[in-house]
Amino acid sequence: MVAALAVYLAAIALAAGSSLVLGRNPLRCAPWLEMTGAASVLSSLGLGIWLGAGTIAMTRTVVRRTTWARALHLALRPAVHGVPGDMLVGLAIASALAEELLFRGLLVPWLGIIVPSIAFGVLHQVPGRARWTWMAWATVMGLLFAVVFRATGNLAGPIVAHGAINAANLRYLRDNDPSPPRRPLGGLLRRG
Repeated sequence: MVAALAVYLAAIALAAGSSLVLGRNPLRCAPWLEMTGAASVLSSLGLGIWLGAGTIAMTRTVVRRTTWARALHLALRPAVHGVPGDMLVGLAIASALAEELLFRGLLVPWLGIIVPSIAFGVLHQVPGRARWTWMAWATVMGLLFAVVFRATGNLAGPIVAHGAINAANLRYLRDNDPSPPRRPLGGLLRRG
């Protein structure tokens, strides 16, 4: 976890530094909607909070109801087993900042919303049978973050949404086992 945190901190410096060298503010872009200042920030934050809360709620439903999400949950769970809460929060914040500054702050103004969203999805490649569904899910999330950024011209909402999703879902991943409870002898000795 410490190595992952170091990689994210390096990515933050690289993405923000690259944007500044290119003469761009990594937290802002020309908005699709005509808004500036406080309207831009508040709109971005409002959309980010809505997107984050909806995604967190949907994650729990999808894990309970779909085989692919349970398989993904079980495959990723060992990576966070026993990790203290403060480390999970630090990792959630660092990953959200790094990925938003890189994929949205640096790449979206340069490449548009599609290519960085696909790259974001590909970055979230995992082994196992849930690989392609997870990559598609991450691509859609990247696209939604990019739309909020481009619509409002402000990266605050995507950062807040991404950080909240990561923090809540890492804790959920660590603390919840979606495996069905085992019954002795396959349920043969159940009491009726």
